Amino acid sequence: MQKEMLKKFEETKQYIENAITDKPEVGIILGSGLGFLVEEIQNPVLLPYTNIPHFPVTTVEGHQGQLAIGKFENKSVVMMQGRFHYYEGYSMEDVVYPVRVMSQLGIKNLIITNAAGGVNVDFQPGDLMLINDHINLMGANPLIGPNIRQFGDRFPDMSEAYNLKLRELARSTAKDLSIQVQEGVYAGVTGPSYETPAEIRYMRIIGADAVGMSTVPEVIVANHMGINVLGISCITNMAAGVLPEKLNHDDVVEVANKAKDTFIKLVKGVCNKL
Repeated sequence: MQKEMLKKFEETKQYIENAITDKPEVGIILGSGLGFLVEEIQNPVLLPYTNIPHFPVTTVEGHQGQLAIGKFENKSVVMMQGRFHYYEGYSMEDVVYPVRVMSQLGIKNLIITNAAGGVNVDFQPGDLMLINDHINLMGANPLIGPNIRQFGDRFPDMSEAYNLKLRELARSTAKDLSIQVQEGVYAGVTGPSYETPAEIRYMRIIGADAVGMSTVPEVIVANHMGINVLGISCITNMAAGVLPEKLNHDDVVEVANKAKDTFIKLVKGVCNKL
């Protein structure tokens, strides 16, 4: 079974390497409505997920479904324009497959972004939040099952899941660019239904500042494989019960688009200093 798994990763890696000239240094996962960052890559090589061996295919509106590889702020990057979610019916193994491939390609730093609901009542839609920790409320873990020793330890440490130095770098970059950023704990849930007001009250009590339906599995696997992670949430809406408005995905994408310029400036600035 492990031999078959390693063979799959090798086939995926070979396909990507055959399509590019520079080895990627930085990985970036773009969340709902945040795929516009791909436009900032110089002469990108675009690889639709449907063409990449063993890659799943994204099914969510606001997720383009392709890898974009090229130069971004003088760094060789591989960007995921669209991710895979547990709620789409994929296994955890599928959800985190691209992160393992990125590691195989040689990246050491991974910037993970997402659209999230604000649990902290001091947040506002359009805020950017640096993730300093997470709470896994998905009821699953991508490391369940046989451990492949070549990928990492059976019991990886998660005491600094979001790299402190990268967070400090992001904070100082935001300050230099006069961008106000929040910082807090991200709660990961399965979705796809939005949370109830009671669930949001519960999350606030246990220490969550934002909630979303992604990120946690990818961060766990990145840590498993020794990749440094910077997490950035775009607060696209206040979570259920905070405001009287009802929630819908179109509003999430719309607010992400409004935060576009600030988001681009911050990610560019961070990449420039890596």
